[in-house]
Amino acid sequence: MADQNSQTNENIAAILVQKSEGYVRAKRSHVEFSKNSDADALLNDLENYPHAFVLACIMDRQMKAERAWLIPYLVGQAVGGFSFERLQAVSARDIRKVFMEQRLHRFPELMSRNFHAAIGHIRNSYGGDAGRIWRDSPSSAKVVFRFLQFKGVGTKIATMATNILARRFTIPFADYYSVDVSADVHVRRVFRRLGLVS
Repeated sequence: MADQNSQTNENIAAILVQKSEGYVRAKRSHVEFSKNSDADALLNDLENYPHAFVLACIMDRQMKAERAWLIPYLVGQAVGGFSFERLQAVSARDIRKVFMEQRLHRFPELMSRNFHAAIGHIRNSYGGDAGRIWRDSPSSAKVVFRFLQFKGVGTKIATMATNILARRFTIPFADYYSVDVSADVHVRRVFRRLGLVS
């Protein structure tokens, strides 16, 4: 029985490696994040609005993903633009007001603070260009680490963001060792049942 489990695990591992290599070689695809074509166009435009993707990742917490990914678009509409320059000119108080009036998140106080803090972090650490988080082929671990530096971002969001960049946007990294599955309760349950983890 142990030999059969070992063989099954090796087969599963080989399938996972093959799939991951296919993702790395794939062409960039348009990602449907929110089911709103205008919002999705904004989130997919990493060349002009990389901050929209980063802000959406930070918002993707304890609510329906489609709604969370809409938040940067809705904030941009409310404040009169999506450019980084426009967003950084908006005060924390005004961002909070948008979150509260439009009920953008389950936790409007906390997430409006995280949204505003993220804009400040992008300005201070990346010169206003969030694309510098992943530009110039950094290691995948470095990209995860850079996402972890944002207020309110934990391992799950950091690995999710890195995974999307590598798999869906085909951003080149120096390696793909830290492009991982965000281990939520469902992933852990399946991995346990397959015998991949104890």
